Amino acid sequence: MPPSLEACLDRVIRERRLTVLFQPIVSHKTREIYAYEALIRGPSDTPLHAPVNLFETAVRHARLVDLELLCREVSIQQFKRLNLPGKLFLNASPETLFQPDFRSGCTLDMLQRAGLSPERVVIELTEQYPLDNYDVVREALQHYKEMGFEIAIDDLGAGYAGLRMWSELRPDYVKIDRHFMQDIHEDKVKQEFVRSIRNIARELDCRVVGEGVETADEYRVVSQMGLEFFQGYYFARPTALPETRVARSLFEQEPSTQRSHGYLSKCVGELMHRVSAICATTSVEETAQIFQSAPQLESLPVVSGERPLGLVRRNTLTSLLLNRYGRELHGKKPVSRLVDSHTLMLPSHLPIEQASTMVSEQMQQDRSLDFIITEEGRYCGVGSVIDLLRVITELQVRNARYANPLTLLPGNVPIYEELDQLLQTRQPFVVAYCDLDHFKPYNDKYGYEKGDRVIKGVAEILQEATDAQRDFVGHIGGDDFIVIFRSEDWQSRCEQILQRFEARVPDYYRREDVEQAGIWAQDRGGNYCLFPLLSLSIGCVNPDPVSCKSHHDIATLASGAKHMAKQQAGNVLYIERRRQPDITAELCEAVA
Repeated sequence: MPPSLEACLDRVIRERRLTVLFQPIVSHKTREIYAYEALIRGPSDTPLHAPVNLFETAVRHARLVDLELLCREVSIQQFKRLNLPGKLFLNASPETLFQPDFRSGCTLDMLQRAGLSPERVVIELTEQYPLDNYDVVREALQHYKEMGFEIAIDDLGAGYAGLRMWSELRPDYVKIDRHFMQDIHEDKVKQEFVRSIRNIARELDCRVVGEGVETADEYRVVSQMGLEFFQGYYFARPTALPETRVARSLFEQEPSTQRSHGYLSKCVGELMHRVSAICATTSVEETAQIFQSAPQLESLPVVSGERPLGLVRRNTLTSLLLNRYGRELHGKKPVSRLVDSHTLMLPSHLPIEQASTMVSEQMQQDRSLDFIITEEGRYCGVGSVIDLLRVITELQVRNARYANPLTLLPGNVPIYEELDQLLQTRQPFVVAYCDLDHFKPYNDKYGYEKGDRVIKGVAEILQEATDAQRDFVGHIGGDDFIVIFRSEDWQSRCEQILQRFEARVPDYYRREDVEQAGIWAQDRGGNYCLFPLLSLSIGCVNPDPVSCKSHHDIATLASGAKHMAKQQAGNVLYIERRRQPDITAELCEAVA
């Protein structure tokens, strides 16, 4: 016969068998995580796993205060253990304040033991039953505020007397019930309700949290209404090991229309999972509990301050604790003893291709499937070899689809995407349009095979003279190339390109043609004339990212610069001083 719910609850409280999940609350203003709400789950192998069953059973058997105090304690301890940033929202039932066994000051004692300031904690009132005695609740909350806590009320619009509760208790935060977030982009009534709440909140100096935001469309609408904080699956689901940052792209007004990064521009940072690191002083036993609450993790990063030390592997920890007396001998010792100090650590800006090489070399010695990602030596997150292989495969497929078949350089689509991406991020860059002079008569006389050799030679020179980590080389087609420079010494690089090409040109001709400095061939009118040897024209432009709206504007500028370069004989570098298209000239040309 299975144990009763009361016996099950008693065991849960006595053995502290609770799991804490954290869900981020993000700030639209700072585009960062502002706080985490602690959510409790009972043991997964019992009927009390769901929080509704757990708390209803506690109410039925007069154990609500015991359960809530335990929830606060384990939430505070885990929040501190994971070293999460921002504030901590702790749920509290107003009815516990009426209970005779409610103990004032317990929460402050828990914080002091954990080394957390009460200014980082928000007491979030959840209204599951009608609330009548506002005086008692107001007095208790005033006591919390005097100690430094902030107050929030949950699920505004769903409870028994939400608006009255708001007006009576004057909280610091109010959470709008998820019902009003669901499909709000299609519901004018919900939009008016949220606007009203926002207006009231401004008058009361109260901050509003939109709870239950699950889609980009929902976020787009409520963020435009002026709400400052959001919580929901769109940003992150509740998890035992929450991320400490959210992707900046989620905050864009039109998240679904954002372009991917340009051709071969992906970096290791895009593989990052924001796994919370544990301190080197965390005990082996505590680390085992974290692994138990997060079965999806195979490793945990260990840090000293912000500096990563390495990873502790689940299998290493399991093998240790499964040994006879393993838990007794090692459970209280620091986890730093188990850190894999040979863990590969890659900077977030490292290109995917270089990371793939480094990971492959590491895997010949170590079969581990995770690596650490850093920024300026500080721990940021964890990457997976599986994710790396997936991205490499995607890039290879994409490269094959859009690459020029002769040089295998990126074609028009990735070139345009790279330009648009740079314009969106307002990054400074210079575009160099490179075009061969007198290529057609050379092709006619020497044949397409020799012509292809020249084009491949230009591609090689451009790649050799550019910085693969900062610059972008593309092949528009035929004998036209584009270089997008982010290197500050772009002008000297362009001069090197011209010098290297000039030195290579004689290799493309027979001796007699070199001696006469050209070849005899038919012009467009069918007349024979002497065409000079091949030369290269480069037109450069430094677009204004504010005035240029898309790659079309840059193409207009670059084409004009190339045209001016080709007006001069020989290998020429022309630098266009204009930074935006001449709209008047374009209109006149269109009319003509």
